[in-house]
Amino acid sequence: MGDTDHIIPLPGPGPDGSRQPPAGTLAPWETADRAQAALDGATGPEPPRPPVCPHCGLTGDRRPTYTGQHVLLEPRLTVPAHLVPGGHRWHLDGNGTAWNGGLDEPLPGATCRIPHQLACPGLTLDEIQPWRWLTAVREYNALAARHRADGADSPGTLPDAG
Repeated sequence: MGDTDHIIPLPGPGPDGSRQPPAGTLAPWETADRAQAALDGATGPEPPRPPVCPHCGLTGDRRPTYTGQHVLLEPRLTVPAHLVPGGHRWHLDGNGTAWNGGLDEPLPGATCRIPHQLACPGLTLDEIQPWRWLTAVREYNALAARHRADGADSPGTLPDAG
């Protein structure tokens, strides 16, 4: 194995001398970014549509991501990051752009946001049912969705999930 075994060849210049893809086509990384955004829960409704969940009708906290997608975060909820599995930990930069913490262990005392998908009462999430606190948030959201459907105000504050 030589030093050149780890070199990734770059595409040569196009007919116009540019290394960029033609206008209207996805750059090579965009397909991967969009797939990762979907895996991470960055599937919020894109503007100008309202930030409303298509599964339960509740309004979420829509934030842009660095991949050009939008994530619909659970509003009013910041969680200790160690309680959330890797890939579902969302953080906000100072400019409000959301980014996913990936699979790395969070720093001690770190907090994060979760995508609304995890707390959506309109979806079944077999893989996360052991999260007692998330079950309480999902039950609260189910009640909020029923209140919204009945034309009533939201049920108030989030439950104490221990």
